[in-house]
Amino acid sequence: MSRNRADGVRAAGPGAEDRRLEVACDESGSDGENLMDGNTDVFAHASVRLPPDVATACVQEIRDRIRSPAEEYKANHLLREKHRAVLEWLLDPAGPIHGRAHVHLTEKAFFVVDRAVGVLLGDPADAVTLFRDGPGTFGEPRWREFLAVANRLLRVREDGEPPVDAFFRAVDALCGTRSAAPAAATVRRLAAARPRADSYRARLADGPTLIPVLDPLFPAIVRTAAHWSVEGDRVSLVHDRQNMLTPERIAWIEERARREGVALGGLRLVHSRLDARVQIADFLAGIARKIASDELGGHGDPALTALLRPYVGAESVWGDADSWSRLARLAEIPGPAAEINSGV
Repeated sequence: MSRNRADGVRAAGPGAEDRRLEVACDESGSDGENLMDGNTDVFAHASVRLPPDVATACVQEIRDRIRSPAEEYKANHLLREKHRAVLEWLLDPAGPIHGRAHVHLTEKAFFVVDRAVGVLLGDPADAVTLFRDGPGTFGEPRWREFLAVANRLLRVREDGEPPVDAFFRAVDALCGTRSAAPAAATVRRLAAARPRADSYRARLADGPTLIPVLDPLFPAIVRTAAHWSVEGDRVSLVHDRQNMLTPERIAWIEERARREGVALGGLRLVHSRLDARVQIADFLAGIARKIASDELGGHGDPALTALLRPYVGAESVWGDADSWSRLARLAEIPGPAAEINSGV
């Protein structure tokens, strides 16, 4: 995809090292580490590369078309059926953000399995098979219990029954299923990983961790920077203010990007109401989360899914095969979540 000055902000200079691209970001569906009992089943991180004046004109066009008295517009304004034409205009190939926007999706239940397998087995390679075959192999009730206790095991906050005990009681119940399926073999390996689970919880008890294992925001930002820097641009991210994005965590993101060879030139926080580009990212994140969640639930809107598809990143963290086949561009396969500090 070729880019020109209308698509972003670049410094002059003949070399790739002199090229600068400023990208605005926002998220939707953040429940922190409470992934299995939160308000949403999908997390979406959206980014757009629009000059400020173009973004301002786009926001004004949306306001002129919707004509709501609300001081601040959100994705829900566009998702109302009576404003369907405005939503389709925004996402359309001939619309204002096509080719200039990107969405990194995270299926929260799969993210939990990906993280649990990665922390306890040292490699998340078996997470996809476990996630896809788990309900059929073990039965839906036992599988849902496994997801819940895996979430409790990995989250920083501890409440109620000791999370390690609860997790391995659920794993033992799964091991009671007589099956030769690969998912059963992975669960048996998890059953032998209690020392790693104890070590993980002990490290959390020793002091707060900088990057929570279960928060999808941090790897999503790194993947966003990777997407925009793939052609050699040095990318600066402008992100909506978010309490989780402390200076220390921003420094971690920048260091992680550097270690992965991502040309991230920095991340600064702004209030979405003061930057129209971030408002557009906010719209797109909320829209993408809703469309993806509907597909995950089996009641998607084919027309809206088709309009969203060009924006969905191939490195989204997604385990459900059926919904992904509708959300993804042809032949794109989602990868595992980016590795982060696991505390083990």
